[in-house]
Amino acid sequence: MPNPLPSPDPDLIATVRGWVDQASRIVALTGAGISTDSGIPDFRGPQGVWTRNPAAEKLSTIQNYLADPEVRKAAWQGRLEHTAWTARPNPGHRALVTLEQRGKLHALITQNVDELHQIAGNDRDKVIEVHGTIRRVMCWRCGRRSPMEDTLARVRAGEADPACLDCGGILKSDTISFGQALVPEVIERAMRVAREADLLIAVGSTLQVYPVAGAVPLAKEAGARVVIVNADETPMDDIADALLRGSISAVLPAICAG
Repeated sequence: MPNPLPSPDPDLIATVRGWVDQASRIVALTGAGISTDSGIPDFRGPQGVWTRNPAAEKLSTIQNYLADPEVRKAAWQGRLEHTAWTARPNPGHRALVTLEQRGKLHALITQNVDELHQIAGNDRDKVIEVHGTIRRVMCWRCGRRSPMEDTLARVRAGEADPACLDCGGILKSDTISFGQALVPEVIERAMRVAREADLLIAVGSTLQVYPVAGAVPLAKEAGARVVIVNADETPMDDIADALLRGSISAVLPAICAG
């Protein structure tokens, strides 16, 4: 049994809640930890996907994916069984919707590909998906995008490694794999909103993946307060104005409610 998460100091919760009340341009930065209570495992935590099965990382490396049909076939089977299809938003996701409804959420930068923020009710225009989305497919050759479910239906019908219907190119989820370039415009927008924030709340992220982790010091240097909500230590803890350890599903509603 995992150790229960600690409960943050109530006085610190009250202080951060006051900061939220005072802020008008809050930027949230979310990582895999916000979705674990929805049943989607993280990658590097104690029960993370890559912690339990280091070979799974190979499926997320673009060079292997493009070169090896067997890797693609395994990846398609993994997509069929992905926990995102049955996952539902949890109280942590809904707390960020509350921030938006209060008119305080300037932008939501997410490293997640599950779209649970949008499903919870956050405006798609406010969500910046730095690593793409699993709910869409893209063709590596022609760039065509289409709903993931359409291609999964082909896999269920017997196509082990479905090709693009337009050009015959290799299909993959519209996510950023290891070795694949990030979209410059998306990263530029993420860094811009970080500089515009008066409060940045980093939630459920190891803050070890760059360039997106750089949004935290950028916001700090521009004058924003920084709050980190995470179960474990991060490399950015020393610049945070508040560190909140504990269940994200409990902590975020406590600091975001009006």
